[in-house]
Amino acid sequence: MTAERKQESATTRVFKGLRQIGPGLITGAADDDPSGIATYSQAGAQFGFSMLWTVVFTLPLMVAIQIVSARIGYVTRQGLAANIKSSFPRWVLLVVVGMLLVANTLNVAADIAAMAEALRLLAGGSRHVYAVTFGLLSLVLQVFLPYHTYVRWLKWLTLALLSYVAVVFTVHLHWGAVAGAVFRPQLAFNHDMLLMVVAVFGTTISPYLFFWQAAQEMEDTGGRGPPTPGDVRRHLRSIKIDTLIGMTFSNLIAFFIILSTGATLHAAGVTDIQTSAQAAEALRPVAGEFTFLIFSLGIIGTGLLAVPVLAGSAGYAVAEAAGWPGSLDARLDRGEGRGFYGVIAAATVGGVILCFTPVDPVKELFWSAVLNGVIAVPIMVVMMLLASRSSTMGANVIGPGLRWLGWLATGAMAATVAAMLVSL
Repeated sequence: MTAERKQESATTRVFKGLRQIGPGLITGAADDDPSGIATYSQAGAQFGFSMLWTVVFTLPLMVAIQIVSARIGYVTRQGLAANIKSSFPRWVLLVVVGMLLVANTLNVAADIAAMAEALRLLAGGSRHVYAVTFGLLSLVLQVFLPYHTYVRWLKWLTLALLSYVAVVFTVHLHWGAVAGAVFRPQLAFNHDMLLMVVAVFGTTISPYLFFWQAAQEMEDTGGRGPPTPGDVRRHLRSIKIDTLIGMTFSNLIAFFIILSTGATLHAAGVTDIQTSAQAAEALRPVAGEFTFLIFSLGIIGTGLLAVPVLAGSAGYAVAEAAGWPGSLDARLDRGEGRGFYGVIAAATVGGVILCFTPVDPVKELFWSAVLNGVIAVPIMVVMMLLASRSSTMGANVIGPGLRWLGWLATGAMAATVAAMLVSL
């Protein structure tokens, strides 16, 4: 082989590798949705560096549970709801899908409200008009364009999140204290801190991502038959790399949001963020007069990425539970996927309607994260049982390492939620 061909082959492998990590990176950015940005900002403002440990602790747990959901979708060629329907009593299916639908609709409402408020900060005008506009835009994109088509453009808006990384290099930080907060956190087991931990866990390990990941793996199989053991090994290796890179990016951004708000807002005595304007002020050291512009781009970009995932995962779950055909590749002009798209429309429109409540968007975002943390527990239990059953997974049940990490994630989430409820 000539030197030119060797170089061409190496270049081809590099670009192939970059293409493979794209979906995970986009999913990681979408996980830092407006709910995540608000929750991490509130964590940094209220507790300073004391919450940094949460996003470090959740990273391996988040990666493990996402791999579990991906494995279920790939091996069974079905989404999570379809697997629950065939393996558990009907009441389990109804409870899980019902919780997901309620949580996702509230999360859609919170994200759209936050996007509208961010645009109002930037341009003035009516928050309600912007909420309706963003809701209709998201719905039109979901129905008439494949997600992977327009996400290629929207993902560039999420680069605004890197401004939180830049902030920490423009303010004076004692990195020894930062390391101490990560590895030797000072924990006060009171209601406020436990509530914040549940919110951070819930916005990081979010139930809608479980359903979305499994559905995307199902879609990618294109209706092919059961995979061979070799297929599973090769594909899961790719999933592990992709998920690890994407979730590391997600948690790294979360880490810097907490760090930057702790170093700016908390240090200035702003310990309770009441408005989006207060949250945006964390970027002033690096963005200056463009603070609201950078903040708005981050909120709007991640919102437009996340709302289709939220509504789409609800659509997959309800369609599978009802036995309807459902796919984002379905064409309404051919009469395909009417029930599936009907659920997506209902979740999106319901979210827009909830934007007209008097609750502040920052509070909506925070409480949607808490709700996600609470409902994640039973959904994670069901997922782990599915992934461990040979009747569901055949010879491709999860191994002891992944099983241990998955149950650790489930137990940690359950213990935190239980402690929060006891502290009431």
